[in-house]
Amino acid sequence: MLSCVKPYEDQNYSALKRACLRRKVLFEDPHFPATDDSLYYKGALGPTVTWKRPKDICKDPRLFVDGISSHDLHQGQVGNCWFVAACSSLASRESLWQKVIPDWKEQEWDPEKPSAYAGIFHFHFWRFGEWVDVVIDDRLPTVNNQLIYCHSSSLNEFWCALVEKAYAKLAGCYQALDGGNTADALVDFTGGVSEPIDLTEDDFANDEAKRNELFERMLKVHSRGGLISASIKAVTAADMEARLACGLVKGHAYAITDVRKVRLGHGLLAFFKSEKLDMIRLRNPWGEREWNGPWSDTSEEWQKVSKSEREKMGMTVRDDGEFWMTFEDVCRYFTDIIKCRLINTSHLSIHKTWEEAQLRGTWTKHEDPQLNRSGGCINHRNTFFQNPQYIFDIKKPEDEVLICIQQRPRRSTRREGKGENLAIGFNVYKVEENRQYRMHSLQHQAASSIYINSRSVFLRTDQPEGRYVIIPTTFEPGHTGEFLLRVFTDVPSNCQELRLDKPPHSCWSSLCGYPQLMTQVHVLGAFGLTDSPTGANSYVIIKCEGDKVRSTVQKGTSKPEYNVKGVFYRKKPGQPITVQVWNHRVLKDEFLGQVHLKADPDDVQALHTLSLQDGNSQESGIIAVKVLSSASLTAV
Repeated sequence: MLSCVKPYEDQNYSALKRACLRRKVLFEDPHFPATDDSLYYKGALGPTVTWKRPKDICKDPRLFVDGISSHDLHQGQVGNCWFVAACSSLASRESLWQKVIPDWKEQEWDPEKPSAYAGIFHFHFWRFGEWVDVVIDDRLPTVNNQLIYCHSSSLNEFWCALVEKAYAKLAGCYQALDGGNTADALVDFTGGVSEPIDLTEDDFANDEAKRNELFERMLKVHSRGGLISASIKAVTAADMEARLACGLVKGHAYAITDVRKVRLGHGLLAFFKSEKLDMIRLRNPWGEREWNGPWSDTSEEWQKVSKSEREKMGMTVRDDGEFWMTFEDVCRYFTDIIKCRLINTSHLSIHKTWEEAQLRGTWTKHEDPQLNRSGGCINHRNTFFQNPQYIFDIKKPEDEVLICIQQRPRRSTRREGKGENLAIGFNVYKVEENRQYRMHSLQHQAASSIYINSRSVFLRTDQPEGRYVIIPTTFEPGHTGEFLLRVFTDVPSNCQELRLDKPPHSCWSSLCGYPQLMTQVHVLGAFGLTDSPTGANSYVIIKCEGDKVRSTVQKGTSKPEYNVKGVFYRKKPGQPITVQVWNHRVLKDEFLGQVHLKADPDDVQALHTLSLQDGNSQESGIIAVKVLSSASLTAV
């Protein structure tokens, strides 16, 4: 990973550290100075802040004291429980925190070599499709010699305060971390994909089947190294960080630090009875105030669990902010869960491997509709198709597809104010199997995301084999910005941007001709196919001027539903389009019949029900076809 990390603001950690050691000075970061500009993007809040180095705060500063743990962290004065929750999750994954905190042994204080310390640190974050190396100095904001932001339980441990400072530098200032999004931090720590889940909308508390399915997915994410958090929506300002009777806090992000099926009972009886309970361990970033309902630290329910099982779970009775709940209670009391799954693209892994396509795009404004790429959402029909468009293929009978768009993060600074996110989302359309040019009219919508002013929007969907177009948009037309599109499929999807509206003119056009008509053929299905009593294993081929589209095989039916489309740009409008039906056999496929379509633009009848003619010109079934022809090559 180190070879592909990009220095943030062109600051090279090794070179800067060497220069400081040579000059025998402690590093001072000119890009994130120890001033109010690094604290606030507007105003100056609270008492006067003094920036201090760790050696001026305590006697024996350390990056880590007794290792790294989710219990290290405590939230400071800024409303960044979301960031602390993400750090708590990170601390429980050694392979992940060692990516964020590189060369941690080299960065650690060495009391025996004080001259080797230069007051400089660096951390890695995944931002907008690439890992960046963020350099900071060790000056931290304090009031009365106390750290005012994220700090550790041990007064001389500084890893979380330094990681937070590097993250604040990325965001523009510390104030920019107020009221942020856990999903963003989880992605920035891992390069994974965050999936938000609304527990109330889908009624997980009362739908046991849905709840069990979600728990299994969370168990899989957790067991494969992913990070998860939970929260309770605060509807009003008064709700923010209001404590409920059950001990939970509204508007507050909790790290989920364990997901497991807990065995109930004692001794051999428990082993053979094998009754298990779906349970979740959570942590409050405040480091105190816990759930006081069933399965809380001192509740009698723990008597149902053997001592060895409790030890395996790491069960403790301390007001340390960490506690267990049944998953049913999690779904009843919490409103939102964020899963950040690590997408495994290694072909050497025993777990599911994904194929990732990653493309950068921009929403840009232009007076020419053909060049405008900022058309807004589908509510704006006149401009919607002016947005960027991306094509991809699903090459299996059915595949799970993960799609994520992320807008470039906007920094919050005094000069530019708070960096606000645009409201973004996307639609997915199933299109013709041979589409190569941009869409200009609506086709079957296969899926769509929500529209929200968050940094990223995610969608998980199962789709049948075929070709699809993703149209990422801002909610309103005319808004501009950069975005990153990530598409994950089981096999390579050949995802790419559609840039051309129609076939381009070339030097050969005058010799070979240029298309005069565009024709879209949609074969819906057939009936009455003659074959064995169990029906044919049929498929359809649409042919036009050397181009052809083939459907998947519809097995064992005389009434197949092909639902296959092709789009053709015709240089010879007088030459008919042929639709053939074939029966798939082991040795040699059998021709069942065909029809010829004139596909004239003047034909106003969209749906045609036609008789298939076999090789002996005998009727061999009926086929239903929709045809649209136009002299405009951008009609569809």
